[in-house]
Amino acid sequence: MNSSFLPILYLSLFLFLSFPSPSHSLKCNPNDKKVLLKIKNDLGNPYHLASWDPNTDCCDWYVVECDRKTNRINALTVFQANISGQIPAAVGDLPFLETLQFHHITNLTGTIPHTITKLINLKELRLSFTNLSGPIPEFLSQLKNLTLLELNYNQFTGTIPPSLSELPNLSEIYLDRNKLTGQIPESFGKFRQIQNLYLSHNSLTGPVPKSLGNLKFTTLDFSRNKLEGDVSFLFGKNKKIRLIDFSRNTFEFDISKVEFPESLTWLDLNHNRIFGSLPEGLKDLQLQNLNVSYNRLCGQIPQGGKLQSFDVYSYLPNKCLCGSPLPACK
Repeated sequence: MNSSFLPILYLSLFLFLSFPSPSHSLKCNPNDKKVLLKIKNDLGNPYHLASWDPNTDCCDWYVVECDRKTNRINALTVFQANISGQIPAAVGDLPFLETLQFHHITNLTGTIPHTITKLINLKELRLSFTNLSGPIPEFLSQLKNLTLLELNYNQFTGTIPPSLSELPNLSEIYLDRNKLTGQIPESFGKFRQIQNLYLSHNSLTGPVPKSLGNLKFTTLDFSRNKLEGDVSFLFGKNKKIRLIDFSRNTFEFDISKVEFPESLTWLDLNHNRIFGSLPEGLKDLQLQNLNVSYNRLCGQIPQGGKLQSFDVYSYLPNKCLCGSPLPACK
């Protein structure tokens, strides 16, 4: 090779390596960028999405994330935004989305768009603290990879879809603080991975399905509904549950026959029709909260453990409950 040619070759190689390839200079997938810009337009070009500039890389935009390997948008997390309108149907055109969140947006209205059924990779759906309304749609059961469903603090009405139990990976459900009616679906006993179930502050009625007694919950919150009947089957020595809030319903069972799991740290049963005496096993628990007020309890409060650390308002009024911190039994 001609020696005079070498400097030119080296210079050409240096210049080639100095300029990044298009795949490195612009990570954002053009289809994803097009969809995001449509979402922005459908939301009225809010200031919250001001960084969504078509002349920049969408992987660097606010409230979105790109997968490091594919560079496809895998998370859209819009929160505490001054945004009005409805969830754009275009969110369903982000096929690699694993997390979709619209949180704490009080002017977000309308219903959940059917187009999200196209998000077959979706794992977390958070639509909370908004003014979404209408029924919770049956089509959510098509999101088979969903692990978290958070629809709390909204205006949803109607009954809970039994088909939600068809989601094999669902571990957390938040349906609290809505206007839901009807019963807890019997099909919920078919959940495979469920750990946390929040249904509080609705108008649910009827008994709790006994099939739920076979599941391994960490948290159960059924408070402030119109549920009734015996729920003692949700307790048990071998359970792993940590928090139980059944307050302000019309549950009725003999608490003296209940065995509590060692894992339990929070127990709220106030404003029900629970009767019997408090079992000795309660004093062995590391309770951070206990409230059994406004029931029909009788007998001596077991001595020991943390039971005497709770004030009288955790126990009163009851039919004939007594002992520290209440007056002694006569």
